[in-house]
Amino acid sequence: MKTATAICDSQRWLSIVGIGEDGVEGLSSVAQHLIRSAELVVGGARHLELANSLIQGRRLAWPSPLSGAFDEIKRLRGHSVVVLASGDPFHFGVGKQLAEFVPAEEFLCLPQPSAFSLAAARMGWALQDVSLVTLHGRPLHGVIRHLHAGNRILALSWDGTTPLRLAELLSARHMGQSRITVCEAIGGSRERVRHVAAAKFNIDDIAALNTIAIEVIVEPGAAIAALTSCLDDAFFEHDGQLTKREIRAVTLSSLEPRPDELLWDLGLGAGSIAIEWLLRHPSLRAIGVEGRQERAERAARNAAALGVPELEIVHGRAPEALAGLARPDAVFVGGGMTKDGVFEAVWEALKPGGRLVANAVSIETEARLAEYFNRFGGELIRLQVARADKVGTMSGWRPAMPVTQWRVRKS
Repeated sequence: MKTATAICDSQRWLSIVGIGEDGVEGLSSVAQHLIRSAELVVGGARHLELANSLIQGRRLAWPSPLSGAFDEIKRLRGHSVVVLASGDPFHFGVGKQLAEFVPAEEFLCLPQPSAFSLAAARMGWALQDVSLVTLHGRPLHGVIRHLHAGNRILALSWDGTTPLRLAELLSARHMGQSRITVCEAIGGSRERVRHVAAAKFNIDDIAALNTIAIEVIVEPGAAIAALTSCLDDAFFEHDGQLTKREIRAVTLSSLEPRPDELLWDLGLGAGSIAIEWLLRHPSLRAIGVEGRQERAERAARNAAALGVPELEIVHGRAPEALAGLARPDAVFVGGGMTKDGVFEAVWEALKPGGRLVANAVSIETEARLAEYFNRFGGELIRLQVARADKVGTMSGWRPAMPVTQWRVRKS
């Protein structure tokens, strides 16, 4: 068994200590020793109060934003510094940010059970079967992608108003029978666990520190985003400027989304490509560029309604609007490919190995894609979809406009 002296060496100068609502009583002897001997203890005001009886060095409450304290932590490199955090610092906690400037071999992390672990234990839920969401400092609509019949969700609240707002969202989406459990100050002497149906939400006096458990019950008429690669067109509000479902499926396949990648969607329109990209994996990012304000606003509404409010939208036209944007891993050009300078700006910004996909319905844009295909290679394909429609008293095939797609990888 490791002792405090054995693991608190000079190399590991930073200690990240998880602390729960039970305060110092829940801390190991090692964690208590580290706090007592620290020259500087950093944490939220609540954390500092919980560990008050142990702190002998200087205290620093987190400023807003937290990064305002990072320079002081760096300045004391090699000295004993403790950062207090809620539960598990590396599960939606400050650990990730600290590890960006402190090497792993220079810090020691002593986690406690996270709010998720404690809430799951109270509910009798297996964590691996639960969707874990944080609404702390993030848009409420981010939970929408997890709203499937029978799904179980644990969500970290922003404050005491979050449970009511979440109940209202569920009710508005025809999920009012869903069971909401509000867990407050879990793990401490003030712990309180209360249950209610979303449509009958009447819980008041909710502590700011709370975790919400949701058992999703779907009513008839609820809009549920399926786990398919592409959604029905009816999910998107649009003015006709929409990459239709079948073409969208091929386009997403050509873009090849991979974790942690960034997409540029030029000519955003209703936002369907960027939104579908974001729905593939929570680590994906997307920037949509749209020249028309009403379309940019419509795309933002679609993104929120489908649970990806993190879609970044730039109101402007390429290539001018591309200046200063983070370099993309993939680019979709749904409009503006005939404008001089657009391809050149995109190709210059695209990372090596990145994918460019452009769709064309006009003869002029198709001719431009054929020119680029001859110069840069890749694949040039034509897609066409026909739908059955009434022809008098019978049915026949009514073809949509063909779409020419060029897809190429930057070597």
